Amino acid sequence: MKLIIAGSSGFVATELIRQALSTPSITEIIALGRRETPPPNKLGPNSDVTKLRSVVLGDFLSYTDEVKESLESADAVIWTIAISPSKLSTVTWEEACVISRDYAVKGIDTITQLPRDGKTEPLRFIYMSGSNAVRDQTKKPLLMGDYLLMRGDAETKILNYATTSNGTVETQVTKTGIIEDPVQLSVVSKLGRAFLRSLVGLPKINVDVIAAALLDQAINGFEKDTLLNEDLVRIGEARLAAGASGQNQAPSTG
Repeated sequence: MKLIIAGSSGFVATELIRQALSTPSITEIIALGRRETPPPNKLGPNSDVTKLRSVVLGDFLSYTDEVKESLESADAVIWTIAISPSKLSTVTWEEACVISRDYAVKGIDTITQLPRDGKTEPLRFIYMSGSNAVRDQTKKPLLMGDYLLMRGDAETKILNYATTSNGTVETQVTKTGIIEDPVQLSVVSKLGRAFLRSLVGLPKINVDVIAAALLDQAINGFEKDTLLNEDLVRIGEARLAAGASGQNQAPSTG
C-alpha cells in the first residue's frame, strides 16, 4: 500500500508516520511537506525507515511534474494541513482559507487525476477537519463563525469529489476535537486545555489514538464518510489494543 501523508512535519503527521513505519501492509510512505521530513524519534522495534520518502512541495497550489510523479499510484491520502484556531492570529484570514481549504481542494484535484498503474480500488482521501465545523453556510455559529463555516465548506468540497468520481475516489472527513499528547503535556497545559474544552465544548483525543484511527480507515476502508471524535476514539483505541495483530483488521462498525 502506498500512503501519502500531507503536512508531514505536523504534530499528527509525525505520529502517523511513526505508526505507519511499523505497519507491514503499508509498503511506501510519501511524506509531503514544505521541507524535508526525517524519520520520527522513538520508532517502534519493527519500524522500517526505508519505506519513508520525503517529497518537498514549495507551493501547495502548484504541483511540479516531479512532485506529481512521486504521488502517482497512491492508494490513500491523509490530509492533515490546516490552520488551527489557536494559530489564526499568526496569519491573515485569506491565508487561513487558502491553507485550510484551498490546499486540500487542489490536493485532491491533483492527486486523483494522476496515473495509478491499473489499480482498480478507489483512491481513499481523508480530510482532517474539526468537530465544530459547520457545512450549512446559512448557520453561522456565534463563536469563530467564519472559521467554522470555512472548514465546513472545505468538508463539503472534499466529500463532493466522491459523489462525482464515478466510484474512482472515496472521501472521508474526520471531525476531531482537541488533539493531545499526554506524554508531553505539563500539568499546567493539561489544566489549560481542560478549561478550553469546557469553554467551547470540544471533546479531546490523544495523538496516538487519532493516528491509529486514520491509518485504520486508510488501510481497511471507510466506516462512513464522516467520523466524529467519538468514532475516532473508538476506532483508534481498538486498533492500538489489537497491536500488531490489528494491522489489517476489518473496519470497525458502530
